[in-house]
Formats: sequence, structure tokens, C-alpha cells
Amino acid sequence: MAFLELDHVSKAYPTGRGSSRPALRDVSLTVEPGEFAAVLGPSGCGKTTLLRLVSGLDPRYEGRIRVADRHIGFVFQEPRLLPWLNAADNVRFAMNASLADRNSGAETWLRRVNLAAHASAYPHQLSIGMQQRAALARAFAVRPRLLLMDEPFSALDEVTAAGVASHLVELWRGDRPTVLMVTHRVEEAVSLADKIWVLTAGPGRVWTSLEVPLDRPRGRGPAFWAIVDELSTQVRAAAQVLSEDGE
Repeated sequence: MAFLELDHVSKAYPTGRGSSRPALRDVSLTVEPGEFAAVLGPSGCGKTTLLRLVSGLDPRYEGRIRVADRHIGFVFQEPRLLPWLNAADNVRFAMNASLADRNSGAETWLRRVNLAAHASAYPHQLSIGMQQRAALARAFAVRPRLLLMDEPFSALDEVTAAGVASHLVELWRGDRPTVLMVTHRVEEAVSLADKIWVLTAGPGRVWTSLEVPLDRPRGRGPAFWAIVDELSTQVRAAAQVLSEDGE
């Protein structure tokens, strides 16, 4: 049985005077337990809206969404660390455990993202990459069964993003939560995901899906670039469909 299933999901935002702006249209997809899945599409295609619907933050939509376990973690585009708490306390704040377990757990999770030496540092004392690693530690510290990720590397340069992504993969391989990540970067999707859906520009519709049959860690060899090329072609085709139907 799939861990996450969207069945003909559509979402529109009211704009006043009885009209509305469609954000998603007839989206169907399934994510298996422990799978790392990605939704790829341009800005404005409804990717963040999709995550809000899955998380339950927005219950107003058409269609059906089924989630096997709503113990959900969330990683945003920006770290969203509490500025008055240091790195360790940001992780502790998210944990539902005894004080002793929270103390030891925070140290463990920060160590796993190579931030143990910065446990007492406040967010403004950390680089943006370090802040996002702390955000990853916080997200995994709650031991989510479903992890939702909203373009988590979009604020990072390419080198820093690659480093944070390597920590993400190691954390995911340890606990194997089901992951649904949205991104607009083709290489990022191929580097991380087992399955990728391509959405058209808004209103987002599923254009195609693609599986990535590559072992981890994923090198940038010919097989990797062949999938990147195929996926890039599909992204361009999805954009062309939009221009043809006039929306």
C-alpha cells in the first residue's frame, strides 16, 4: 500500500467576485513507504501549495489525499530557526521527549550533520548552509514518518547545497522516512530522488513521471547525465503544453 496518495487533486484560490485562480489541476501521484520522491516544476506551478495540502495546513481542495501516518516533518526554503535559541536548543525545542533525552538527542543529531562544535551558536552566528543543516537536524529529530521539503536548497550556492544534500541523504538512509521534496532544479531532483513527477506551469498538472534507477551515492557519470537530459526534455515539453492550451 502506498504511503502517500493524491487522487485527482485540484486547488483554486478565491480572487473575489466569485472568481478563482487555479493552482493545481487534477494531480494524481503515489509515494511508496520509505521512498524519496520529488516534484519538479517552475515557480508558480503549485509546488508549495501541493505540500500545504499534503501536510493538512490547507484542507480546502477537490479530490482525495491519503497519508498513512501523519507524523510529519517539514523543511522550508529558509531554515526558520528560532533566533533566540542556539542550535542545540532549536533541535531540543522540536523534540517530544524527556529533558535528558532531548539533551542527548540534540547532541546526536547535530553531530550527524557535523555541527556538534557549533551547538551553542545562535542562528546569526552560523552561515546559511550551517543554518540549513541545523534545520535538517531539527526535522529528523522529531523522527517523522513523512518529511516534506519545500525547495530546501534554493537559498544556497551550488557547492554548499551539495554538502547539505549529502547530509540529507545520510539522515534519510538512517531512518528512511518517506520524503516528498519539491524543487525547480533538474540536477537536484536526479541527485536525490527515486521517483520524480514533472508539473506544468500553473495551474500545475502532472505532465509525466520518471524513476531514477541509480545507486547511492550518485556519481555524475554518463547514466546520471542521461537522466538529467531526459528530464530536462520533459520539463521543456511540459512548458510547451502550457503555451499550446493558452493558460
